[in-house]
Amino acid sequence: MAKQIQAIRGMNDILPTQSPVWQKVEAVVRSAVSAYGYSEIRTPIVESTDLFKRSIGDVTDIVEKEMYTFEDRNGDSLSLRPEGTASTVRAGNEHGLLYNQEQRLWYMGPMFRHERPQKGRYRQFHQFGVEVYGIGTADADAEVLMLSNRLWKELGLTEHVTLELNTLGDNHERAEYRDALVAFLEQHKDKLDEDSQRRMYTNPLRVLDSKDPQVQAILADAPELMSFLGEESKNHFNQLCELLEAAGIQYRINPRLVRGLDYYNRTVFEWVTDSLGAQGTVLAGGRYDGLVGQLGGKDTPAVGFAMGIERIVLLVETLELTANVAGAVDVYVTAMGDNCRIEAIKIAEELRNAVPGLKVMSHCGGGNFKKQMKRADKSGAAVALIIGENELATNQIAVKPLRNNDEQQLVAREALATVLAELI
Repeated sequence: MAKQIQAIRGMNDILPTQSPVWQKVEAVVRSAVSAYGYSEIRTPIVESTDLFKRSIGDVTDIVEKEMYTFEDRNGDSLSLRPEGTASTVRAGNEHGLLYNQEQRLWYMGPMFRHERPQKGRYRQFHQFGVEVYGIGTADADAEVLMLSNRLWKELGLTEHVTLELNTLGDNHERAEYRDALVAFLEQHKDKLDEDSQRRMYTNPLRVLDSKDPQVQAILADAPELMSFLGEESKNHFNQLCELLEAAGIQYRINPRLVRGLDYYNRTVFEWVTDSLGAQGTVLAGGRYDGLVGQLGGKDTPAVGFAMGIERIVLLVETLELTANVAGAVDVYVTAMGDNCRIEAIKIAEELRNAVPGLKVMSHCGGGNFKKQMKRADKSGAAVALIIGENELATNQIAVKPLRNNDEQQLVAREALATVLAELI
């Protein structure tokens, strides 16, 4: 027997038993972006490697360690996209969508990072993101946070997530802070863990995000970025806080919050949960006003966020919020006897036409009453229709509830669609 081929490590199948939760999350995403008037953009999963080097930064973990990069037959260096913002900016620049325009965009699809797989974090993962271009004021920051807050409401997660907020200031403010932070870290270099020592000169703000308890203890005395901000940056942040309070969105300011990508400025934020153990961040983003220019376009303000679908699915399942997730089937149609099969198929099609959105599965493959009812129960359908010779003779259909103790009833064929619409 030939050796069985298995999926690549960290690239997982989504099985039929799992996909209803995914579909629920995706439906909520589409509902939320629609409510705010955002337009979908779809970009290729393969891009020029230079796109990510210029946007994410040469010395980030993503570019240094995690990207899937290869040469094509022309010798060009290509990479599977590790995130969605750089591709969105590239597409916007290429097609003239950004300069002197306002755009509210969203995307959803697979991303790729070669990191150690763990629960809720995989090498192929799926990401949903929103991007707002051409608006530099704090109300755009507030809008994307309000949109994300709507996601939690519709998924039933509001009580399980917390918004953390910070500001990184503008480039020159951050550069001054960077110098002060490096000077501080140099005084404690021998006590820093290996990752922090490596990042100290290449990406020192990431040291603030260290999970090492000893490093965090040292950072308690580190200079704070907020004290390096000018009036404009402070006003932007204060306006955002006022807008969130007016919208009833609770938040906490986390002065140690930074983003792992080089292109962020001013507002940064994360929605975090304590329901998933170490993997606490479920959505993250901020403002990146310099990225469009960095990738060859005209300077354009931008703000957005990204959310890992796997992490949200895991949170929904962990909190057992799957009760309202729609199943694959509403009605299972059985046919008791060869003479009934043709009519059963016709009745199933009549129902699909009469009740848009009704999910009807017809039994195939024959079998006795017991076998067919076993299949009906396994399908997850709410009701089974039993069509036999007696039913056809009287132009009636037996409707048997499968998920509660309600009595089976005989329904006239012409009234069947109305009755099912009420039952399902």
